[in-house]
Amino acid sequence: MPASPRVTDDEIFTLRLNRSAPDLWPMLEALYGQRPDYPAFCETLLKTLRKAWKSRPDDLRRLDLQRDLEPDWFQRSDRAGYVFYIDRFAGTLKGVLDKLDYLQDLGITYVHFMPCLKPRPGDSDGGYSVMDYRAINPAYGTMADFAEVAAALRARGICLCVDLVLNHTAKEHAWAKKAAKGHAKYQDYYLMFDDDTLPKRYEQTLVEVFPDNAPGNFTHYDFGKWVWTTFNEHQWDLNWANPQVFVEIVDIMLNLANQGVDVVRLDAVAFMWKRMGTRCQSEPEVHMILQALRACSRIATPALIHLEEAIVAPAEMLPYFGRGRHDGKEGNLAYHNSLMVQFWSALATRDTTMMTHVLRTHFPPVLSNATYATYIRCHDDIGWAITDEDAAALGISGPGHRAYLSEFYEGGFPGSFAKGLPFQVNEATGDKRISGSFASLAGLEKAAGDAGAEDAAVQRILLGHALIAAFGGIPLIYMGDELAMLNDYSYRDRPDHAHDSRWLHRPVMDWQAAAAREESGRPGARVFRGLRHILARRKATPALHGAVPTDMLLTGIPGIFAFTRRAPAGPVLCLFNFAEDWRHVPLDFIRAQGVSLLHDALSDQPVTPHDGAVVLPPHGRVWLI
Repeated sequence: MPASPRVTDDEIFTLRLNRSAPDLWPMLEALYGQRPDYPAFCETLLKTLRKAWKSRPDDLRRLDLQRDLEPDWFQRSDRAGYVFYIDRFAGTLKGVLDKLDYLQDLGITYVHFMPCLKPRPGDSDGGYSVMDYRAINPAYGTMADFAEVAAALRARGICLCVDLVLNHTAKEHAWAKKAAKGHAKYQDYYLMFDDDTLPKRYEQTLVEVFPDNAPGNFTHYDFGKWVWTTFNEHQWDLNWANPQVFVEIVDIMLNLANQGVDVVRLDAVAFMWKRMGTRCQSEPEVHMILQALRACSRIATPALIHLEEAIVAPAEMLPYFGRGRHDGKEGNLAYHNSLMVQFWSALATRDTTMMTHVLRTHFPPVLSNATYATYIRCHDDIGWAITDEDAAALGISGPGHRAYLSEFYEGGFPGSFAKGLPFQVNEATGDKRISGSFASLAGLEKAAGDAGAEDAAVQRILLGHALIAAFGGIPLIYMGDELAMLNDYSYRDRPDHAHDSRWLHRPVMDWQAAAAREESGRPGARVFRGLRHILARRKATPALHGAVPTDMLLTGIPGIFAFTRRAPAGPVLCLFNFAEDWRHVPLDFIRAQGVSLLHDALSDQPVTPHDGAVVLPPHGRVWLI
C-alpha cells in the first residue's frame, strides 16, 4: 500500500481550530455578533491566527506538540519562578545571559521579565504604559536580543513570562497619536467623549486606583475629547467593545509567543469592560474576552499559557480561572493574592485563625486546568484585601484589623518587627497600603545586628518560602528576596521614582552578596541556601503538583496553619508555626490526616514525636508524609 501523506501545516491548524472553536466563536458572537461588521471581523481574526501559525518557528512548533501531550507541564512540582526588572537584575537582556547559572543554581524554571516592551518616555507606571507592543525597551536591547535570551532560557528548561497590558496603552502609542489627530477609526480604539456628561455619570460608581497621583478616571485633552484614563493620565483605556481591538491584541499576543514567550501576564484585566452604574471591574464580558483570547492561543501557539493579573477579593478572583461555562477555559495561572495577605496578617497577629477561615471558605481544593501563582512579595504594594464579612465572621472589625496591619508593617505599632512605608493613603476610608521588601517587613532591617532578632527574621522568611512552595501552584520569588535584600531608600533621590514608595522594594541586585552566598554566614546567604533547599525538596516531592487538591485543616491550635495535599500516592501534611514560641501538634490529629511514617519531605529527615505530638519551634515548618 502507498504510504499515507504527512499531515500538512494547514491540517494541523484546522485540527486545532476545530478543537478550540467551541471556546472561541460563542464568546465572540456574544460580544460582537450584533454588529454589521461581525462577519468581516471573524474573517480577519482567522487570517491573523493562520498567519501566526504559518510564521511559528520549528522549535516552538515542537514545543506546542510537547505541551499538547503534557498539558500539566506548568503544574508540576519542578516549576519555581523568579521575577525581576531586567535593568535592576542584569542591566540589559544580553546581561541576563550571564546570570542563567545563578538562576539554575537557585532552582528556577520560570522567569518573569517585569515590563520590557517599549514604554513611553518619562513616567511609565513602572513600564506598564506601553507605546509599542512590538519593540523592546531600548534601554534593555532589541527584539532580536529578546528572542536570543528566550531561546537560551528554553534550552535550559526555563520558561519565560512577559507582561501584556490589556486595559490601556500609552497616549504615545501609534493608535493614540492617530486618535488625537482626529482619525475616527482609532478614536474608536479608545473610550472618548465629546463632553463630560457621560464621564460624570460613570464616575458616580467608579473607584480611584491611584487617588494620590492620578485622581479621577477621565482626562480632558486639547484635541477636544475626554478620554477614559483609569490608572494615569498617560494611560488611555482601550475600547474592548470594538472587535478591531480584539484582533489587534490577538496579533500582538501571538507575535510575542512566536518570539519565544511561554506565559503572557495579562495586566489589569479586571478593568477591560465598562458598564454604566458599576465599578467597571470584572464584568461578565471580561471573562468572555479572556476565554476567547485563550482559545486563540491554543489554536495558533498552543505552548503559550495565560497568567491573569486580577488582584481582587476571592469571590471575584476565582472566575479568572474560569467558573461555570468558562471552567477550565480561561486563565491557566492567577496570583493568589489572598495567600500573600493572610501570610502577613498571621505573622503580625501570631494567629492563623483568619488565614484558615479565608482560605478554607473561599477557595476550592483544586482548579480545572489551572493553578495559582503563589508569592509572598512582588513588585507592588500590599493592599489589605480582608473583607468586613470575613473579619466579622471571626468577631473582629474589618477596618480595625486592616488599620492594625498597616500600622504594624509601617513599623509604628508597639512590638512590631517590621519596617515599611505607606502607599496610597486614603484619608476618607483610612485604608493604607504598604510598601517594603520581604526581609524588611519580616524584621531583618530592624534586627540591625541583633543575632536573635536576625535569626527570627530569617526563619519568618523561610517560613514564607516553604509555604508558597507547598501550597500548590508556581511559587514566585521576587528578585533579591532570595538574598534577603532590605528596603532601598535611594528611590527618593530619583525624581521619576520619588513619588512612588513601591520603589522601596525594587532594589538593584546585589551581586556582591550573591557571590558570597555559599560561604557567608550572613542572613542573606542563609536565606539563599535555605530557599534553594526548599525548591529542591519541592522538585523531589511530586505530590506538590498543582492539580493535587489542597485541603485546609482546622487544628484548634492558635498559630498553626495546616493543609493536606491529597495526592493519589499518599497525602502530604503541611504544618507551619506562625507563633513565636513552640507549638505541639498531637499525633492523633496527624494520623487522622493519613500520615503515619512521620517523614518530613521538607528536611528529608524522620520526625521524632515528643509526648504524643510533633513539636514545631517558632516559625517551624514540616511537610509530613
